[in-house]
Amino acid sequence: MKSLAELQAIRDKMKNSINVRDDGEDKIRVVVGMATCGIAAGARPVLASFSEEVAKRGLGNVSVAQTGCIGICQYEPVVEVFTPDGKKTTYVKMTAEKAVRVVNDHLVNGNPVTEFTIGSVAK
Repeated sequence: MKSLAELQAIRDKMKNSINVRDDGEDKIRVVVGMATCGIAAGARPVLASFSEEVAKRGLGNVSVAQTGCIGICQYEPVVEVFTPDGKKTTYVKMTAEKAVRVVNDHLVNGNPVTEFTIGSVAK
């Protein structure tokens, strides 16, 4: 490595090869709660389902990440979707099957699946 430009080229190549999460403002962010409560409730298959569907559909404008406790353990697995316009949708009691529908309806077509949101189950 002999220059800053060479270092940047290596960084860009690696980002593309390992699909590093890029939280650019133009991306939809999907965040899955993966604290012990989420994992115990089944968050691992939910995270896997989101990742697989996004990859299968080639959704370059979507990043999938995990986080710790979101704070509403009774509704785990919890998934939050942040859109570039600043809106957040909180999905609760998620399953791998529900994740596929959220990818199709919300991430691809822009229509949140309200029956899976916290507003539909919280009293």
